[in-house]
Amino acid sequence: MNMITGPTNSPITDASPLFKARAAGFFWLMTILTSMFAFFVGGRFVVAGDAAATAANVMSHESLYRLAFAANLVATACYLTVTLLVYVLLKPVNRHISLLAAFFSLTGCAIGTVSCLLFLAPVIVLGGGHTVFTVEQLQTQALTFVTLSLQANDIGLVFFGLHVLTVGYLIRRSAFLPRILGALLIVTGVCYLTNSFANFLSLPFKAYLLPFVAAGGLLGEGSLAVWLLVKGVKVPVATGGCDSSVGEGVAFPGKLTASPTGRT
Repeated sequence: MNMITGPTNSPITDASPLFKARAAGFFWLMTILTSMFAFFVGGRFVVAGDAAATAANVMSHESLYRLAFAANLVATACYLTVTLLVYVLLKPVNRHISLLAAFFSLTGCAIGTVSCLLFLAPVIVLGGGHTVFTVEQLQTQALTFVTLSLQANDIGLVFFGLHVLTVGYLIRRSAFLPRILGALLIVTGVCYLTNSFANFLSLPFKAYLLPFVAAGGLLGEGSLAVWLLVKGVKVPVATGGCDSSVGEGVAFPGKLTASPTGRT
């Protein structure tokens, strides 16, 4: 009696890539929303070069400041989930490059966690009841922590830029996602890298980059997140050479059956 060794028509198996794609889209969208909230709300507290004004803003709106911190932490957790799901989805294209992209993202998330800690430090410094330092010294320390948090954020953005660049390259090479999404993601990565190095090198045009970086991020990451969430991927069912779609897009290579030579 011959045993059937080919792929089955299990709904759970066939739906798995679609579920992963839509989960990645959901968590990527959550990353965008929470990080935007953290950036725009958190940035309102900082007055460049004015430690007293920054400290006053933080302590007078401490709950909102803490909420910005929490949103940034949630964004980091969501992006860790995105990293795993995107690695699994793109592994069939090139396992090693997909793994490299995951390492870039993990490094960025680790640096982002440090940035979150530095962002929270002013609340602890200003509200800790310290008696060793003067009020002015505490205010200066608080501004220093916030400044270091922003610098750490720029460093993390380098690795996030490398992550989306690599993911964009893999999407361009794939057969199951539109190539335009990969191109947009590559543009996003270039925007992130340009912004960070402009800040590191204190280039004269750095103050004008934020609108372009924000637009590039929304266009690239936002487009991919919405596509994954709404469209998903197509999973062929190997029965007599016919495929059955469980999502829109192009066939997902990880679900194709092997040819007689062992190649897909």
